[in-house]
Amino acid sequence: MLIETHAHLDYPDFASDLDDVLRRATEAGVTRIITIGTSVESSRRAVDLAEKHSNIYAVIGVHPTYAQEAEEDVITPLREMAKSRRIVGIGETGLDYHRLPSVEAAKEKNVQVFARAFQGETEEEIEANIQDGAYKSRQGSVFQQQLDLAADLGLNAVIHQRDAWDDTLEIMRPYTGKLRGVFHCFGGSLEQANEVIDLDHLVSFTGIVTFKNGVAVRDVAAQIPLWKFMVETDCPYLAPVPFRGKRCEPAHTRIVAETIAAARGIRLEEVGEATTETAEKFFRFNR
Repeated sequence: MLIETHAHLDYPDFASDLDDVLRRATEAGVTRIITIGTSVESSRRAVDLAEKHSNIYAVIGVHPTYAQEAEEDVITPLREMAKSRRIVGIGETGLDYHRLPSVEAAKEKNVQVFARAFQGETEEEIEANIQDGAYKSRQGSVFQQQLDLAADLGLNAVIHQRDAWDDTLEIMRPYTGKLRGVFHCFGGSLEQANEVIDLDHLVSFTGIVTFKNGVAVRDVAAQIPLWKFMVETDCPYLAPVPFRGKRCEPAHTRIVAETIAAARGIRLEEVGEATTETAEKFFRFNR
């Protein structure tokens, strides 16, 4: 028995064959699926799916890369949605600095913003830095608002972090003891995983553990305590080997768990039992 803790079933990728997708998940031993909202509208769709299917639960929130375009007040609609008993968390929320305005501008020009032939900043660089600051500030504000909501509702949070490690932990530290987070799609070092665990948070692994270039992540999954992580797919993305390049789906959670079990030298059933119990405690399905 496995729990897929991070899917995006509301995406168009699953619109035409969702029933078959759910059937394959059940056949693979994936008995429950958590579908994750990435915006207010995405969250509404996630709640709708969870209320229609007994094996689907929803996490609602605004993804950091959508924070800029989100309405000013995202908390009121999220709070209203959270009245559904099918809601088991807030997220995915967090920080993502991978595509800062300055970085995207640099890509367009095929130059690096901070590569200079002389000392000092150009007007373009100054403007890019201002835009970066506004971008980060908005993400941080929406992140904190969602953590406040989670703490207020007694829910835990699904955390997205990309190229923003220190800032993410800094924002989360004041919430220690108020809520827990799971750093989904974990791809960091063992030191970072232990830093998360020491703060009483969790990590979650995707199909990256099966990739040829996923050795480091697979090693982390093999070394951290068995009760401190969960498994997921982040579908429709990151399909594991041997499905790379194709649409990922919840059934592939089994492959993620099998790979981790092999890396740890234990049976699949042990990974299934531990990650299921961890997910049940974290998401509290029957709250």
